[in-house]
Amino acid sequence: MRVVLFGATGMVGHGVLTALLEDPTITGVVSVSRRVTGRSHPKLKEVLHRDFLDYRELDAEFAAAHATLFCLGTPSVGKTEPEYTRITRDYAVAAAAAALRNNPDSVFGYVSANRADSTSRTMWIRVKGRAEENLAALHPRAFFLRPGFIRPCRGARPATRAQRVVYAVLTPFHPLLKLLFPTGVTTTDAIAHTMLELIHAPESLPRRLDNTLINQIAERGAARVTADRPPRSRS
Repeated sequence: MRVVLFGATGMVGHGVLTALLEDPTITGVVSVSRRVTGRSHPKLKEVLHRDFLDYRELDAEFAAAHATLFCLGTPSVGKTEPEYTRITRDYAVAAAAAALRNNPDSVFGYVSANRADSTSRTMWIRVKGRAEENLAALHPRAFFLRPGFIRPCRGARPATRAQRVVYAVLTPFHPLLKLLFPTGVTTTDAIAHTMLELIHAPESLPRRLDNTLINQIAERGAARVTADRPPRSRS
């Protein structure tokens, strides 16, 4: 199976890319981004793209893909609502439209936000909610992951300096946060393994997956990768 991945240079996308490359059933990953990931792997193809509202030059990649995973995001701090909407919703809708046009049977996975709601008074939650509504109306096989606080794993790190400062402060308290707010804390690994399960068994999942479901489904996704790996040969 082949996958088109958006946002591989970000924190969540880094985790998803790692899981895709580790899954032996994934035969190819096309990373669509403005900059390279800095990673090298036989299954990885990197496409530097500029116009995230027009993907016509990538039609062949979408046509060959079993799934498109949209992990691209940006902090809302310092952005107007139109600016944040363009990146968070408009880019995703354009990607979903291209995926659907070229392969109607493909799956579309979108990393949303905990409590996403188009009627919220909080701008970023409102925009995420609108994105979900637009994508759901457009793509019949679109799924939405709604993580809470995300702990980065295995080299994943926030994209901006401000985010890295916040995570540096909060990450040591992850065990306590998980204990106090078990339904509001997850990891980049959990999101990645849930994405794998989305690719392999979308019919078994609801369209919207909250933080609790992400953590539960991730266990299945991780077990699937382990089971699909060929046994090590004994020398």
